[in-house]
Amino acid sequence: MVVAAKRDDLTRGFTQLAVEMIAPAMLEEAPSRLYGAVTIGNLWIFGTLDPNNPIITQDIGAYTLPDDLDDLVRILVGILE
Repeated sequence: MVVAAKRDDLTRGFTQLAVEMIAPAMLEEAPSRLYGAVTIGNLWIFGTLDPNNPIITQDIGAYTLPDDLDDLVRILVGILE
C-alpha cells in the first residue's frame, strides 16, 4: 500500500501508513509480511509489518526521484515478487 503524505509531512504520513498496515494484519488470512510506502511524489520512504511479530519497521533510507529511480523500481519489483 502507498500513502500520500499530506502537506509534505512524512512523519504523519508514516503514522497513517502504520495504521493502514495494522488493519489487514489483523485478518486471519494476513500475508506473512506487509509492505508500504509514504510519498510526497519525489520522495519515498518504505516500511514493513510482520503480523506474527507486530513491529512496524521504517527503512532508514529515503529514495528521491529521479536520482534513485533504479533503486526505487528495484524495491517495488521486489515487493511484487
